[in-house]
Amino acid sequence: MPSEPLPPPRDPDLPYRVVLVCLGNICRSPIAQVVLRAAVERAGLARQVGIDSSGTGDWHVGHPMDRRAAAVLVGRGYDGSEHRAQQFTARWFDEHDLFLAMDQSNYRDVCALAPDPETARERVRLFRAFDPRAGEGDLEVPDPYYGGDEGFGQVLAIVERTAEQLAEELAELLAGPAPQ
Repeated sequence: MPSEPLPPPRDPDLPYRVVLVCLGNICRSPIAQVVLRAAVERAGLARQVGIDSSGTGDWHVGHPMDRRAAAVLVGRGYDGSEHRAQQFTARWFDEHDLFLAMDQSNYRDVCALAPDPETARERVRLFRAFDPRAGEGDLEVPDPYYGGDEGFGQVLAIVERTAEQLAEELAELLAGPAPQ
């Protein structure tokens, strides 16, 4: 399923900033932040793209990611030890170019904080809109928080393939127009 084109940079002289958003910023969005950052680095875009994550709720602000999320990352060679949860607010629209929500509920919450409907339409997407295996009705990253360890592995698999596709699309966007 092809995704919508990425929104253009707010300021071409600054790094393109992406924020991943889930509910508490301790499971899905920090996993996606760590994995997408690694994919962007492999694509040679580390200086051109900044990756952040946040949660729509404030319950875990300042806390590290869930131990199960950290463990699944370590098991695949990633390091999420520096993560500290933060809450998404409307001011993030002044600092970021692309907003990727993990599910419909977070998508609605982020859109509700946008300065206007056009900004929401242009800059807010579901993360799995970039998943090459996602179908029309399958665009949410499942929340593993209340389940067992296997749910974190499932989230990581979704995030890894989606991050690779997203890194490719970011590379195309930031390469600029093709020479004539």
